[in-house]
Amino acid sequence: MAPPRVVIVGAGPGGLAAAMQAAHAGADVTILEKQPWVGGRTAIQEQDGFRFDIGPTFFLYPRVLQEIFASVGLDLMAEIPMQRLDPQYRIQFGAGGRIDATPDIQRMEDEIAALSPSDRGALTRFLNDNRVKLERFRPVLESPFNGVSDLLRPSVLGALPSLKPWKSLGSELASYFKDPRLQIAFSFQSKYLGMSPYKCPSLFSILSYLEYEHGVFHPFGGCGQVSQRMAEIAQSMGVSIHTQEAVTGFEFQGRRPTHVVTADGRYAADAVIVNADFAKAMMNLVPNELRRRWTDQQINQKRFSCSTFMLYLGIRGQLPELPHHTIHIAADYQRNLSQIESLFQLPDDPSFYIQNACITDPSLAPDGHSTLYILVPVPHQHENFVWDAETTAGFRERALDQLRHVGLPDVRDRIVTERLITPNHWESDFGLFRGSTFNLAHNLGQMLHNRPHNRFEDLEGVYLVGGGTHPGSGLPVIYESSRITCRQLLPELGLSI
Repeated sequence: MAPPRVVIVGAGPGGLAAAMQAAHAGADVTILEKQPWVGGRTAIQEQDGFRFDIGPTFFLYPRVLQEIFASVGLDLMAEIPMQRLDPQYRIQFGAGGRIDATPDIQRMEDEIAALSPSDRGALTRFLNDNRVKLERFRPVLESPFNGVSDLLRPSVLGALPSLKPWKSLGSELASYFKDPRLQIAFSFQSKYLGMSPYKCPSLFSILSYLEYEHGVFHPFGGCGQVSQRMAEIAQSMGVSIHTQEAVTGFEFQGRRPTHVVTADGRYAADAVIVNADFAKAMMNLVPNELRRRWTDQQINQKRFSCSTFMLYLGIRGQLPELPHHTIHIAADYQRNLSQIESLFQLPDDPSFYIQNACITDPSLAPDGHSTLYILVPVPHQHENFVWDAETTAGFRERALDQLRHVGLPDVRDRIVTERLITPNHWESDFGLFRGSTFNLAHNLGQMLHNRPHNRFEDLEGVYLVGGGTHPGSGLPVIYESSRITCRQLLPELGLSI
């Protein structure tokens, strides 16, 4: 009897993780990827001898991927060497002061006390409380939510006291730290979800906890190296990966796709896993009349995350004084967030993130050179402005001007190669709806059963992985989405997990 055929649309991190698990269980797996590379945005771009991660640069909470590798008989750290960073990152406050965030809790308490003496001890209390919170929420974040009834599971009811739906992440942090700068230092991680901490649910205090408890890692070669190695492992298990072969649609029998269609052929499927951007995939691949809950009209009414303006710079010289990761927080952070998320304006005093990866991994640049990865949160595409050549050039200058805050006033004179990405590019080149780099927003009305289900509710035999389904955006939970999907899909195909 022939093995069941699983076709995966997209070779992003969720699709690759699902492919490994499905192939290990005995499925015949094919991945169709429109780009010439694997990994989606978790991939490496090379330019003039420099190597840059396109998207994620923080590798957090490796436990999930470690367990996925272990489930197929492999050791993540042996397959992909990584270094835990100390300091994890530097937080530079436009309002004054800075913290070199270290996983050494006693040293970190000293850093906090130097900034705000009255807040000594608050970090330890915060970590202890969030250790309990994560333990309560792990079963929730690792289980499917296919309907309202799933909210009545004992694991969910047991976690509810820690949810505090009436509190935002920002107000949650204010209950621990008196100094507003410290409140930001432990809540800025909501930007990993593309959201303001003043709108993000308090649940997500677990993000900063994860960094201190489980570490911030650098995979040698960049986060894209993780995707590359996963693709190699998947192929060694018999997975067929077709790059530069975009899916153009499905052939349906009722609501069930029987074939996945590309310009080059038709692929018979007993099940389909969609790892493309959710909104774009639905609108482009599935006829609107086949979708009951997630119609074009419904999707357009949903809230989407912010976008990012990106600069990838290869520069002359090295920067030993600049940590691997640095986050600069605008002096008026609330105004900065309001401009992005509510007013849909380009921020006049942008917060930004800069990665100086060569301080840890010199292999990413030619000798005597460095890579700089600069990310500036901006609104997703909106009628308030257009990313034309003039807007792009002006905002590039604004972003480069901001680098003076981290001791790089002369970076323009040192650039030897450059690439930039705007929200327009995120949509046109990477297929992200409205250029929203973190997918659907993570407000309470768009989480758990209110997010598109891992076993997609509008079609038969279709499953979702990635940031647009449960549990949400960010590499650890994207990998988790692949486990949730495979735990439902594989038994339905008659395969053991």
